[in-house]
Amino acid sequence: MTSHLLSWIAFMPLLGGLVVLFTPKDNAKAIRTIAVITTLLAGLLSLKALMGFNPASGIQFIEKVMWIPQFNAHYSLGVDGISLPMVLLTTLISILACLASFGIKERIKEYFFLFLFLETGMLGTFMSLDLFLFYVFWEIVLVPMYFLIGIWGGARKEYAAIKFFLYTLFGSLFMLLGILALYFHSTPHTFDWVELSKMHFAVRFQKFAFLAFFLGFAIKVPIFPFHTWLPDAHVEAPTPISVILAGVLLKMGTYGFFRFSYPLFPDAAHWFQPYMGILAVIGIVYGGFVALAQTDFKKMVAYSSVSHMGFVLLGLAAFTANGFNGAMLQMFTHGTITGGLFLLVGVLYDRAHTRDMNAFGGLSAQMPAYGGFLIFFSMASLGLPGLSGFISEFLVLLGVFQYKKLFAVLSCIGIILAAAYLLYMIRKVLLGPKNEKWSKLTDINAFEVVTLVPLMLLIVSIGLYPKMILNLMSPTVEALLVQVGGKF
Repeated sequence: MTSHLLSWIAFMPLLGGLVVLFTPKDNAKAIRTIAVITTLLAGLLSLKALMGFNPASGIQFIEKVMWIPQFNAHYSLGVDGISLPMVLLTTLISILACLASFGIKERIKEYFFLFLFLETGMLGTFMSLDLFLFYVFWEIVLVPMYFLIGIWGGARKEYAAIKFFLYTLFGSLFMLLGILALYFHSTPHTFDWVELSKMHFAVRFQKFAFLAFFLGFAIKVPIFPFHTWLPDAHVEAPTPISVILAGVLLKMGTYGFFRFSYPLFPDAAHWFQPYMGILAVIGIVYGGFVALAQTDFKKMVAYSSVSHMGFVLLGLAAFTANGFNGAMLQMFTHGTITGGLFLLVGVLYDRAHTRDMNAFGGLSAQMPAYGGFLIFFSMASLGLPGLSGFISEFLVLLGVFQYKKLFAVLSCIGIILAAAYLLYMIRKVLLGPKNEKWSKLTDINAFEVVTLVPLMLLIVSIGLYPKMILNLMSPTVEALLVQVGGKF
């Protein structure tokens, strides 16, 4: 199993999904048990990879066999300090989202098969070292996500699912053009990322290819102005799928910049640097202002993701060690913090059947444990020192301050706005006079607490001792910085 460890990690969820297909549809307990065990096994295998990983040794656990010889495409997997944290995040979020999916009551068999199929697509995306294989996994993710939103979503689920699918497919087609252009400009023709990263392409071609990849990745992040699919998808998706969407799917876009755009097109990346910085600052500030204007609890958290993911793009634009490390850390911490917030939105919606923050008030007296969890994750999201959100954003600001002080100053507006909309949400939902309409609401239960505690432990651990994850990322990130000619 060790020699094919990454394949086991990637396809373990799909194997579980196939078992689910052969399970009687009326045996809901067996289907849920299979799904949880499968996600747990994938998580344990990812921990096995972590235990055997040496951060200073570059890409590891490589698996490479010829797949389609006619155009030199390989089944090639590997992980380094950029991809392994994303694999760990994916398996963790998938386990918690799978547990949160126990509330799904309709078409359980189809739901859990699609859920597990989605996890395989996400894991394969983060581990692929062949661009053709990467594109296959990237597109695989679209299909189950479309159905998970379109069948089990809210009132406007079909609209949100189609909008998500069309936006992402549009960007993916441009990325495919970039992949094909890269293939035909390489000598010999290859999709192998390792070989391609050793080649140097003409600056004019790099700009074209960078832009093609940029559209695919920017829509997935999403970067302003390609973000409009995100609030609809988040609001209409069932809670566990919102958790997956915020916790993992958005990271596929920023991961693409780290893995492909920067190492393959370093000259173009430098040329696009100021534009990346401008788009990042706009996203941070715009996302903050729009989040502040929301009354829908879930939509507020969705727009906060636009703002927080802007910090990842800002770190990428900095071309400094602090900026790159902060961007990578922000990808991981945002997944844990926002995943927790979406779980908490789901807990309240399951009881009250509304997400209108104006309809609540005084819930801290009615649901004190829930109020404590909500305050904790809100403080982490707004960047309270001692929690992981502070470390990642602070590193990004350090890095971008070395590049352009104005960008650092403007992006601080987003941090102020985050404090405003999160504290506003706490006041609306938890504080003030008690609304007797909700006097029969029950507090968060033990099962729901189980889905939140692992995230809390990670948030506190990274906040107090960020070295535990930065040591995993830094050697690879700094090697990339050398490759693209950044500053230490």
